[in-house]
Amino acid sequence: MSSAPPPLPPPSGAEIARDAAWLAQALDPAAGIVRMIAMTPEEYRSASFLDDRMLQQPVTAAALLPWGEVAAAFGPMERDDARWIFHIGHVGSTLVARLLGELQSVLSVREPRFLRDLTALDAGQRATYIPATRKLFSRSFAADQLALVKATSFVSEIAAELLATDGRALFVYASPRYYIASILAGENSVLELDALAPSRAERMAGRVDQFAQPRNHADLAAAAWACELTSLEAAAQKLPHARIMWVDFDQLLSDVEGGLKRIAHGLEIDGSANELADLADSPLLKRYSKALEFAYSASLRRDLINEAGANFGSEIDGALDLLGASAETSPLLAQALRRAGEN
Repeated sequence: MSSAPPPLPPPSGAEIARDAAWLAQALDPAAGIVRMIAMTPEEYRSASFLDDRMLQQPVTAAALLPWGEVAAAFGPMERDDARWIFHIGHVGSTLVARLLGELQSVLSVREPRFLRDLTALDAGQRATYIPATRKLFSRSFAADQLALVKATSFVSEIAAELLATDGRALFVYASPRYYIASILAGENSVLELDALAPSRAERMAGRVDQFAQPRNHADLAAAAWACELTSLEAAAQKLPHARIMWVDFDQLLSDVEGGLKRIAHGLEIDGSANELADLADSPLLKRYSKALEFAYSASLRRDLINEAGANFGSEIDGALDLLGASAETSPLLAQALRRAGEN
C-alpha cells in the first residue's frame, strides 16, 4: 500500500510569483494573512468553486503567509493580464468559465474566496491589496496560457478596481424576464433570494433611488437583477477604455459555437475554430456546471423558464413594471434595461 505524499513546505516568494501552483484562496485582512493552497492544473479544471467548499476535500498542501510576504513576491515585470468574468448570478458564468477552461491556452479560476474577502474591505483598505492581487490572479502554468478569473456575483462591486484600465472582461447577464423566471423556477434559488435581499438592498441604494418595496418573490428577483446589473453598468462607466464584452446568456445558448468564437476573439484567447467547435458540442453543456453529477441543459433551462412564466406570469409582468418605474429616477437602471432590450 502506497503512503500519502509528504506535505509540501510553504512556498517561497519565487515559487508564488513563478506560476499558479499556489492559489491565494482566502484573505484575513485583520490579521494580514493569506491562505495559500497547492493546486495542479487538473485541480483547477475540476473545481467548481475555490471558496471554502473546496476544503471539503483533502488538499495537497496549505500554508498561511503574511500578506506582505505574498505581495513582495511580485515585481514590476510580473504579468498583469488576467481576463475576468463578472456576472449577475444564475446566468451560466460557471459554464462559460468551464468551457473556456478546457482550452490549453486558458487556466480557469472560478470564484476564489480571496476576492470575496477583498470586497468586504473599504476602498481605502483595498487599494493596498489591488496591485498585487491583479498579479496573483494573472499567474498561469505557461507563458502562453491566460488566467480567466470568474468572480462571485457581488465581487462586481469592485470590478472596476480589479480590471486594469485597458483590461479585458466578460460581463454576463440575462434579460430581466428570463432572470426572474429562472429564479422562481428553483426552490434553492428562491431561498438564496431571500437570504441575499438585505445585502442587495444595501448595495443598490447608491445606484437606484426609490425602488419600491417588493410585494412577492418576482419583485424580489427584479430587485436582485437591478442590483447586480447596475453594479456591472457602474463598473463599465468607470472603465471607458477597458475591453468589456457584454453577453446575454440565453442568446449565447442559441448559438454556442458562434458565441464562444466571439468571446475568444474579444478576450484574445487562443483557440482554433476546431477547438471552439468541439467546445460547443461538449458534454459540459448537458451537466449542471456547479455540480457535474446533475444533468442540466439549455433545453431544460428553457423548459423551466417557460414553466415559471406560465405559473407566475402576472407576478413577473408586475415585477417588470416595477423595474420600469424605478428606472425613471435611476440612469444606471435605465441603461441596464436598454441593454437587456426592455426599454
